[in-house]
Formats: sequence, structure tokens, C-alpha cells
Amino acid sequence: MNSLVEPNTVLATLRTDSDRLWQSLMEMATLGATAKGGVNRQALTDLDRQGRDLFIQWCRAEGCTIRIDNIGNIFARREGSNPTAKTVMAGSHLDSQPTGGKYDGCFGVLSGLEVIRTLNEHNITTKSPIEVVAWTNEEGCRFPPCMMGSGVFTGVLEFDAMMARTDADGVTVSDALDAIHYRGSDEVSPSEIKAYFEPHIEQGPILEDTDTTIGVVIGGLGQKWFDLTLTGLEAHAGPTPMNLRRDAMMGAAEVTQALNRIAFDHQPHGRGTVGCMTLHPGSRNVIPGQVKMTLDMRHWEPEALVAMGQSLATAVEEICQRHGLEYELTPTADFAPEHFNKACVDAVREGAEQLNLSHMDIISGAGHDAMFVGRVAPAAMIFVPCKDGISHNEIESATPEHVHAGCNVLLHAMLNAAEFS
Repeated sequence: MNSLVEPNTVLATLRTDSDRLWQSLMEMATLGATAKGGVNRQALTDLDRQGRDLFIQWCRAEGCTIRIDNIGNIFARREGSNPTAKTVMAGSHLDSQPTGGKYDGCFGVLSGLEVIRTLNEHNITTKSPIEVVAWTNEEGCRFPPCMMGSGVFTGVLEFDAMMARTDADGVTVSDALDAIHYRGSDEVSPSEIKAYFEPHIEQGPILEDTDTTIGVVIGGLGQKWFDLTLTGLEAHAGPTPMNLRRDAMMGAAEVTQALNRIAFDHQPHGRGTVGCMTLHPGSRNVIPGQVKMTLDMRHWEPEALVAMGQSLATAVEEICQRHGLEYELTPTADFAPEHFNKACVDAVREGAEQLNLSHMDIISGAGHDAMFVGRVAPAAMIFVPCKDGISHNEIESATPEHVHAGCNVLLHAMLNAAEFS
């Protein structure tokens, strides 16, 4: 590798290898493959170890140096010609949901690897190093919270607290890292990053619905999560008149309606979801005396998200007074909306335009590692369609053409950042 890229010549025709990228995705998907065609490769399990090992094997074959930090994040580095230049990074995660798909996370990591393979194949030297990262425990299904590795890396989540988190069997993150031999000691700093790009399937239906190939992600919705416990009084379903009940389930039903109304009042970006609900005592002829439920609120504008939270608190208090209920509303997550770096977003948009790919600006409704990275370094994301917008499901599906298009946009966005140091 002895020549620098000439942007107006080499870059105009440079493309990644579609077949090679697809083969890598399919090979990684054999690790934890499920009967329905999906993947179960949860964080810090032996299957996760196997996926990590394979990724490192592929990166070392391309001449990359490997660093692993204290939370198990893997950084694979292709050196640039300028030893003092900051790195241009791409990545995502290799862990999956229990009933996950082949592309969620994996597409971003392996697209970064394919960029390195393409640069090697064409004997291209970049000024900045090119680096691919596989973040630990993005999904958070085994060890809450989600985006753990990037959260620790960026200082959003506290290292010792995360190492002490346990799974359903009482295994700590610390013990699990040791069990798969991925507790690293390499020091990697966010200050090293010049630009971070994260390719991902959209996990929603907008791109497919509009027949658009590339989503230029300008940021992500902020999130407020709450646990709500409503306490009334258990009573017999027959003898107790409707007007004399303290029915926790009636309160929960009205809170659910209120949450949805609040989200509809803050369109187009408002979101409101009750994801979990448990009733006590859970008998068909007993009025529920207690309901525990989760509340998820999201919005693109910080002021709107705050207003939604205030409206929710007011609604809960009014509903409980009316039904004679006691309540405990506990915040469990509070993430501000993330507005990605303009230069990185522009690099994604320009890459799509250079490749003559249909594209549109889009806001991510889901959380991603890029949203934590974006707090400490310039960052942006690249979305490609997934069939019917379905993700976190074994039937999750994307086409070779779309993943190849997203990878090519990544290639050109990274070269844009790497070459103009």
C-alpha cells in the first residue's frame, strides 16, 4: 500500500465486494442459528465468544491490529500514512436478541470489515487510520442496560456498576467477560476518533414504504423510561359494586390511554409505549389490587420530551386520585435526543449521491451505539431497508443489494473523512 487516494479518480469507481460481504454475514449467522432462520447469540455467552473470535480472525487476516478494552469492546485497526492522525471508525455489535435476526448489528461490523478488505484489495492507503469496532452488549437482553459497551467507553455508564450487573441466573458481567476471555486491558480513548459511522438496518418500515435505498440518519429520538406501580385493593369481582372499587387495572388502562394521547399530541416524532404489565393477584374473579407497568416515551426535540414527561406525571396523579389508587412513578432511563454531527451526516448524504442511490433524511426511533459515541465524537449512521420494517425477530430480512449499497456508502463516507485530515 503505497499510494494515496485521488478523490476524483479512484473514489468515483471504487466499490466493495457484494458477494464477500454477503458471505461474511451468512457465515457469522451460523453462530447461534435458530430453526426459524434467525440468531440467538446473546452477549458474553460462548456463542458471542465464537462470533468475536471469527471477527478477530478475519481482521487479523487483513493485517489489522486488535485492541480489547476493559468492557470487552473490540477495536480492529488498519493503520494510515499519518501516525498522528485521528481514526475514522465504523462499527456496531455482534450480540443478538434471544430471537434476533442476521443483520441487526452484524451488518455494521462486517461492513466496516468489508471496507478494510476493499482498501487492501485495491492497494489504497488512507491518511487516517481506519478502525472497526464491535461494541459489547448493545442489546441489553441478558445484561441490562442496552448499549453497555459504548456507554462505558464514552463515560455515559459507570464501569464498576456495569461490571456488577447480573443476568437472570445471577452471573455478573465481570464473570461473564472472564468466562469467555474477553476482559481486555487496552486503553482506547474517544479522543482518538475523528469520525464514527454506523451502518444498520432501519428496524422500521419507512425506507421500504418510500422505496428508498439509503436512510441518512440525522439523529435519534430521546427517551424517557419509567416503571409505574399502581396500588389499589383486591376485592371479589362479584359482590363489589363498580363505584366502590379501587381497581388498579382500571388505573393502568387509563394511564395507557393517557400515554398514547400524549404521544399523539406531540407528532410527528412523539412515541408512547406500555411494553410490560403484571397484575396482582392475577385471578379471574379478583379485582386487581396492584399493577406494575413500564412506560416508554420518545421524541426528537428535548423540550417536547420534557413536556411529555410532565404531562404523564400529571395524568398519573389525576387518574390515581379518581380511582383511589396509590402510585410510585420511577424514572429508569433518560436519554436526550441525539443530533448527529453535520459533517458526518453530509458525508453519508454525499456518498449516496455519488453512488446515485435514492436517499432521504431519517431519524432513528431506536437506540444505537452511535448515539453514545455522538456525545463525545463526530458521528452519523447509515440505514438500509429491512423487509416489512421487522427486526428483533428471527424473520428479520434484508437484500444483498441493500446491504451492499449501505456498505458502499460507508466506504465513501469513511474515505471522505480519512483523506481530508
